[in-house]
Amino acid sequence: MTAIEDLDVGSALPAITKPSINRTTLALFCGASNDHNPIHVDIDFARRAGMEDVFAHGMLSMAYLGQMLTNWVPQSAIRRFGVRFGAITHLGDEITCTGKVLEKLEEAGETLLKLEIAAADQYGEAKLIGHAIVAVS
Repeated sequence: MTAIEDLDVGSALPAITKPSINRTTLALFCGASNDHNPIHVDIDFARRAGMEDVFAHGMLSMAYLGQMLTNWVPQSAIRRFGVRFGAITHLGDEITCTGKVLEKLEEAGETLLKLEIAAADQYGEAKLIGHAIVAVS
């Protein structure tokens, strides 16, 4: 793995790919996040809402992006982390999280990297797109 100090603008972060989303993943995330919206676990509720089936919490994919970042830098190095939601994550989707360095900057005496981050399914459909800023040292 490339050391954070050695990354330049355009460098890719180490990507992660998560197993396919299944009902167990959704149920476990409900408990972990305390988000028990039935649209994520109750197929009857989801169908009454006009969906074919349940679907993943948007925050699950954001958690995966957070895992990608913290696999690479300590949590204490993350200064900013935000995303916008692009598409629903369905059962069976396999999420891959990627990132690249957009800019090196100095702020409040710290060397920082501004990152473009994304979570996409196995077909390349972006589920989340965002930015993060991490401290180099």
